[in-house]
Amino acid sequence: MIHDVSLEIAPGEAVGLVGESGSGKSMTARAVARLLPPGAVTGGEILFDGQPVLSLEGPDLRRYRRGGVAMVFQDPAAYINPVRTIGDHLTESLRLVRGVQGREARRRAAAVLDEVGIAGGERTLGQYPHELSGGMLQRVMIASMLLEEPRLLLADEPTTALDVTTQSEVMAILDELRVGRGLAMLYITHDLDLAAGLCDRTAVMYAGTILEVQSSSALNDHPLHPYTAALLEARPRMEQRSARLRAIEGSPRSAFEAPDGCPFADRCPHAEPACTAEPQILRSYGGRLVRCRRAEELRSAPQGGGGVAR
Repeated sequence: MIHDVSLEIAPGEAVGLVGESGSGKSMTARAVARLLPPGAVTGGEILFDGQPVLSLEGPDLRRYRRGGVAMVFQDPAAYINPVRTIGDHLTESLRLVRGVQGREARRRAAAVLDEVGIAGGERTLGQYPHELSGGMLQRVMIASMLLEEPRLLLADEPTTALDVTTQSEVMAILDELRVGRGLAMLYITHDLDLAAGLCDRTAVMYAGTILEVQSSSALNDHPLHPYTAALLEARPRMEQRSARLRAIEGSPRSAFEAPDGCPFADRCPHAEPACTAEPQILRSYGGRLVRCRRAEELRSAPQGGGGVAR
C-alpha cells in the first residue's frame, strides 16, 4: 500500500527513491508502469506528458508501455525465457510490434548490445541465458529496454545481485544512456551513497509515503527528516571506526501498521504527542520538501544537541 506519493521527473533527470524494505518503493514503480496486481485499488493520478496513465486501456496502454515507460528489474534471469536465445528475446518486440524482420532485427539487436558494453553482439544473440553471467544478463535487459526507445526508465534495484565491480559498470551504462538519450529515470535503491552519486534528486520513502525530497548532495550532507538522518547514520564509513553500526530502533512499518500522524513517530527520538495527533503534510522548506512538523526546529539545533543536521 502506498499513499500521498508525489514525484516529478524531468527529461534527462535521475531521481532516486530510497528507504527500508517494505516501504513501497517497488510498488511505486509498478504503479507508474501500470503493473499492479489484479484488483488493486488506485486513486489520484499519474501523468506522463500530461496524459493520465491510470485511464489508459487497450492499444493506448500498450503504446505507453512500449515507447513511453520501461522497467529494469532486480533479477534479470527471472524475466528472460531460459529456453530461448538472447536473440529471440531481443528481436521479439521488433518483429511482432514494429514489423522489423530478419537480418535487420538482428542487426539492431546486435548494435544495442554493443551500446550496453557487450562486444561481439552477433555471437551473444545465439547464446542462451544460462551461458551469460548476471552482469551480462542485466545488460541484455537494459538492451531490450533501449530497443523500445522509452522516455522514462524505472530501475528497480538493477544491481542488487551483482558484485561491486559489475554494479559500477552497469550503473555507468545506465547513467551514460540517460544523459545521452535524455531519459528520465526513477532509480530505486537501498544504497544512499549510490543514489547520491547517480541521481540529481533523492526521495526518501517510509511506510508507503514520501518523507523528504531534495538534491542528492544536500540530502547526504544535511538531511531534514529524522528518518533520513537515521538512515545516513546507519551506513558503514571507511573514514570512521566504530564498535558497532548505529541502528534505527524498532521495526520498519508498512502503511497498514503506521501510526496516525507521522508514520515514523513510534521510532523517532524527536517525536512529540503532536506528531501523532494530526497528519503530517509534505511541505516546502528552503526549496526542499519534508514531512516533519519539527524539521525547521531540528535543523537549527546545534549538532550534538539533538539536531538532525550532520
